[in-house]
Amino acid sequence: MDNRQKEYQTKQEGITRRNFLTGMSALSAGIVVPGFASAQSRSGSKTNPGEPPAGDRILIKNGCVLTFDRDAGDFERADVLIEGSRIKEVGPELDTESEIIDASDKIVMPGFVDTHRHMWQGALRNILPDGLLSDYVQQILGIRRHYRPEDVYIGDLVSALGAINAGVTTVLDWSHIGNSPDHTDAAIEGLKEAGIRAVYGFGGGAVTPKNQFPEDIRRLRQSHFASNDQLLTLAMASGISETQWEMSREVDARISVHVNGTGDLLPVADLLGPDVTCIHCPNLLEEEWELLAGSGARVSISAPIEMQMGHGIPPIQQALDHGIKPSLSVDVETQMPGDMFSQMLSIFTLQRMHVLARERNGEENLPALLTVREVIEFATRQGAIDNGLEQKTGTLSPGKKADIILLNMDRINVMPVNNAYGAIVHGMDTGNVDTVFIDGKVKKWQGKLVDLNLDRVKRLITASQDYILDSAGRSRSILGR
Repeated sequence: MDNRQKEYQTKQEGITRRNFLTGMSALSAGIVVPGFASAQSRSGSKTNPGEPPAGDRILIKNGCVLTFDRDAGDFERADVLIEGSRIKEVGPELDTESEIIDASDKIVMPGFVDTHRHMWQGALRNILPDGLLSDYVQQILGIRRHYRPEDVYIGDLVSALGAINAGVTTVLDWSHIGNSPDHTDAAIEGLKEAGIRAVYGFGGGAVTPKNQFPEDIRRLRQSHFASNDQLLTLAMASGISETQWEMSREVDARISVHVNGTGDLLPVADLLGPDVTCIHCPNLLEEEWELLAGSGARVSISAPIEMQMGHGIPPIQQALDHGIKPSLSVDVETQMPGDMFSQMLSIFTLQRMHVLARERNGEENLPALLTVREVIEFATRQGAIDNGLEQKTGTLSPGKKADIILLNMDRINVMPVNNAYGAIVHGMDTGNVDTVFIDGKVKKWQGKLVDLNLDRVKRLITASQDYILDSAGRSRSILGR
């Protein structure tokens, strides 16, 4: 047997010669090394490879590392060192004393970033599977007045936990359930309990007086958002309103606004800027696209819901034609899954369908076809930019917060992986999300959310569902009758 054969045989047994020597010296320090965890556990080490790491220094080792940092690049095999809440270093063969996660057969990448989701609707998931936008306005927004603060709390908590489970580490909660300050505080409490990184988009509700906006967003800035160095930051879930936008800027909050109609943006043309994210945008005039591009304003697209509800054709190409990279958002879970895999695949296939149809019609000088890597960037880096969090998250860059996900490549839906970006967009789903870090803390481990009392959550969300539907006079049947 030659040396290469011996090396291959040793690798097949799970321990390379290099790891074996490293492992022997590491045992006394209580450090897990890739391929050596089983031997260590037999030796009686205090580290249990079946439990999530809890130390301040964690090394994610031997993964396929996609940083989406243009300077750092991506790696077929590399390591990511977490120190406290931040990414300390990224690169191959990092050598450090730390708890080690063996990321062989896993993709290591930034967590997904959602730029627009109505999280208070957690108790109403899947309730309107065939609905149009008019149905949503009547049947979902129409029952907001029945919501109690506790319904908002559990709705936000369940939606946030579902997001984490799907590898979404950051979300903008577009919270138009601000019926009272208690409702607003309850939504924030749900986000805090889940431990997700979130931009809380303060909005009105079914019974919110218009003059409540200024006082409430000032109160929120002082009470819940006095510091920007925390998991939750503040935005205004606004209408197309000069008054609201000025108030938002007074308290240093980003502006997130639904834009569906032709000419909607013309009244606020002089107020557009990089702190404004316009959602949907399917029917804009060319003049409005030029305003967006010239002002640096952002665009968030929710392609599946826009196609299903009837907003219009998702304006992917219009945004790209004007130099705007869109971010992606789930929008509503009343009829859409809460993951970003669905969003990415929708964007990818729709843009290519339109461009290729134009090619078949004989057009020339066509736009470039989107690549799978580009749409993943929309769902990570661009989402962080649009949420005003690019200094904290969106890429695996040293110094940024450790919002990291590990995706399994050894599942039957994707193996063998021949292209990591393609596997993520075309093959993976929530079931591939193995591990989730937010702010350096493990929130999902080996396919399961950690520190979750599922029985309690189920009891609270079921009670909320019953109350809301009873109060609204709605019949209940999981068969949809």
